[in-house]
Amino acid sequence: SSTLGEHFPEIPVGFAPFKHQEIAFDRLGGDTPSSTLIATGTGSGKTESYLWPIFDHCRRHKGEPGIKAILIYPMNALATDQAKRIAAAIHRLSALTGVRCGIYADSQPKPPAHEMTADGVITSRDEMRNNPPDILLTNYKMLDYLLLRGNDRRLWEQNQPETLRFLVVDEMHTFDGAQGADLALLIRRLKARVRTPATHLVCVGSSATLGSSDEAARKLIAYAEEIFGERFDQDAVIREDRIPAQ
Repeated sequence: SSTLGEHFPEIPVGFAPFKHQEIAFDRLGGDTPSSTLIATGTGSGKTESYLWPIFDHCRRHKGEPGIKAILIYPMNALATDQAKRIAAAIHRLSALTGVRCGIYADSQPKPPAHEMTADGVITSRDEMRNNPPDILLTNYKMLDYLLLRGNDRRLWEQNQPETLRFLVVDEMHTFDGAQGADLALLIRRLKARVRTPATHLVCVGSSATLGSSDEAARKLIAYAEEIFGERFDQDAVIREDRIPAQ
């Protein structure tokens, strides 16, 4: 484990990262991030593995308009829980002042929030359309609507081809069969809508259900390449490295 904040000095994580988190920081941080699959156990800190590189990217591009990262969750409850964690982190770290996150996953809360708070993100649809957040939390069905509905066109209008840098699919193993095909086509439509250049998008998948064999890792890479339509290198899968009790 490394010294606190070594990977992102401007936005120290506040804890000593696990080895798999350090590997994720190395792969996803900096100017040349690589698409990555985080396949570690429940409660192992998968979210932090990709959140801090995304935070740092948004910090470095603060003030530039458009959505820079999209996080897709299979359930609204997961998105809502993550929204609170993101809000708390942005509030705690002064270098992230001005970075904005919005959630567009379910019906709009009443009253909707028009700005970030210590424990909440933006929930106002009009606010997000008028001033798109840096980080957008959503689910795949809502993202489908956001690409179709005329009212939501403004959400994408400020995105230049290279603005969207990160696309995260949380609990990726839940998107199997027809749902996986739906997600794969949706991602291709998203990339076409924002005119993402080839190989520019950094894709992240998290999954707690993966065997420890190299064959399981190869299958996960092949699956991820079908879902995202992007290449993952042979070292893309990050697994646990447990220390035995002895």
